[in-house]
Amino acid sequence: MGEIIIRTNKEVLQYFDEMKRASTLVDFIESNYAPSLNGERYMTDTELAGMLKLSKRTLLEYRNFGKIPYYQIGGKILYRESDIERLLAENRQDAFR
Repeated sequence: MGEIIIRTNKEVLQYFDEMKRASTLVDFIESNYAPSLNGERYMTDTELAGMLKLSKRTLLEYRNFGKIPYYQIGGKILYRESDIERLLAENRQDAFR
């Protein structure tokens, strides 16, 4: 009962390890959270460019040539995730051996 708990105590170390894992998980969930609208997720230029590893300029060219569907509300451009998924599926090329 009279035990002194110090930083190197096994249970204390385990507790802080668990807290660090929980914190990392919360940070991951927070950074990837995007609320949906009627079950659809909408992405910005920055999000889509990062996801597809394209520049914002390339997305602009795709929009201008009608290659990629988008929504414009004022000066904000949004892309519906299901549109992008369908576009990728339609343009998939099989590898030949």
